[in-house]
Amino acid sequence: MTDQDPQTYAIIGAAMEVHAELGHGFLEKVYHEALIRELGTRVIPFQRECELPIFYRERLPCVYRADLICFGIIVELKALSRLSGTERSQVLNYLKASGVERGLVLNFGSDRLPYERFVL
Repeated sequence: MTDQDPQTYAIIGAAMEVHAELGHGFLEKVYHEALIRELGTRVIPFQRECELPIFYRERLPCVYRADLICFGIIVELKALSRLSGTERSQVLNYLKASGVERGLVLNFGSDRLPYERFVL
C-alpha cells in the first residue's frame, strides 16, 4: 500500500502510534485530539470537523461534518469494540454524496487498530 497510496499509509501510521501509546478504552474524542497532535508532529496536513456539502440533484441545506480530512481523504474515527456494516455504509454514503473519492475509517476501540480504506 505504501507505493500505491502513501498518503493513506501516513495517516494509518500516525493512528497506529496513537493507538500504541493510548491503547483502547477511551472515548472517541480522546483519540481525535491525540491523532491531531500526532498528525501535526508528522507534518501531515489536516482539517478538523470540516463541513462537506451533500448533494441530491442539487446542494442540500444540510452538511456532513467530517472528523478529519487529511490529503483530501475523509477520515472517520470510531471507538467501538468492532466495526459493523453501519460504519462502512456511513463512509461510503459520505463519499458518494460529497464527491470526495477516498475515505478511511480508524477504529481505536479494540486491542489492535482496525482500519478500512474506501475508494470510489
